[in-house]
Amino acid sequence: MPACPALFIGASASHQGKTTVTAAIARHHARRGLKVRVFKTGPDFLDPMILERACGAPVYSLHLWMVGLDACRAMLAHAARDADLILIEGVMGLFDGTPSSADLAAAFGVPVLAVIGAHGMVQTFGAIAFGLANYRTDLRFHGVLANRVASARHAQMLSEAIPEGLNYCGHLSTADDIALPERHLGLTQASEVAGLDERLNHAADAIAATSFAELPPLVEFEDCALPALPRLLDGMHITMARDAACSFIYPANVDLLEALGARISTFSPLADEAVPDDAHALYLPGGYPELHAATLASNRRSRESIASHVARQRAVVAECGGMLYLLDTLTDVEGTRHAMLSLLPGHAMMQRKLARLAMQRIATTHGSITGHTFHYSTLDTPMKPLLTASHATTGTAGEALYRHGPITATYTHAYWPSNPAAIAALFRSESL
Repeated sequence: MPACPALFIGASASHQGKTTVTAAIARHHARRGLKVRVFKTGPDFLDPMILERACGAPVYSLHLWMVGLDACRAMLAHAARDADLILIEGVMGLFDGTPSSADLAAAFGVPVLAVIGAHGMVQTFGAIAFGLANYRTDLRFHGVLANRVASARHAQMLSEAIPEGLNYCGHLSTADDIALPERHLGLTQASEVAGLDERLNHAADAIAATSFAELPPLVEFEDCALPALPRLLDGMHITMARDAACSFIYPANVDLLEALGARISTFSPLADEAVPDDAHALYLPGGYPELHAATLASNRRSRESIASHVARQRAVVAECGGMLYLLDTLTDVEGTRHAMLSLLPGHAMMQRKLARLAMQRIATTHGSITGHTFHYSTLDTPMKPLLTASHATTGTAGEALYRHGPITATYTHAYWPSNPAAIAALFRSESL
């Protein structure tokens, strides 16, 4: 079995600094010349952008339900064969969700570092650390790291609050100026963070003063051979929008299209680039169209080329923000209504509160596609759903999937490797 030093970075809750700590460890060891592979637990597009900048390699998702046990095992074993360090960032609190971050760490025997935001506490820090370490007996608990520590005296008191037998791994200070900026869907995109590399280097400098200056324990990863994929998209040219407005793309989704035989190209609606004339299919991923609505509305070349692609009855797959781009209008949180492409009937309105967040599955004639939904907009449309997703654990009705001419659109962000045959049907505009 391939073996590699590995660490799972979990936390007591969201917003404790998991991504900052993971990125700091990754950048520290990458600067030492080591090959670092980082994974992110669950459905996330923003944290992986930061982590990719930190380690210099694409960041793939791991999740026992969305991705599947065997696929997770195969990715970890593949990484262990040539990496010097594997890091896995968790999601939410360590034990939150079904399946949880703890379930993933336990499934592969990866030791867990718990990050706890220590602002406003001292002895309670020890109690939280004790609870995280002892809540489950099937976890390899490596230790605890204090984040957002106010002073050297605060750090000393935190270390003294740790019960005997627990490993205190050090701290990061509020004075380190390493916290990552956020917006309504999570962290700000890596490409939009001014001085990101300087910030990551500062974080790496800070982590060098902790026990993570050295590599974590060695972990053995069991091999898992996945079945070969049929070339269901052989000869197809699929182009995808990729820029700050259209950026929520799983690397595994692109890999799947290529494994199925497709040739991939990209274009930027924000730069007013055109869809290639020879593209057989178009993918409009999610992102932040609401932050760039005025530009998207005025970019005539992109608008006309997408309309021409649709008029020729060539397939379009649009997810979340990509779907909003195709509507008649999009109203931002300030109440300004922007004309979109009018290729799907309907109107979307941004709001300041979360509209929906859930893991979802879409049942098709080819089997289920797994994925998730996460958005702050509401949709008013006369379109009738072709299919309706269901909640991963409760089975309650989820997002609609619409088919309008050659366009298939939904709020759901699908994890395409969960069902290659269904995804091939999507891009060929075949029956689902």
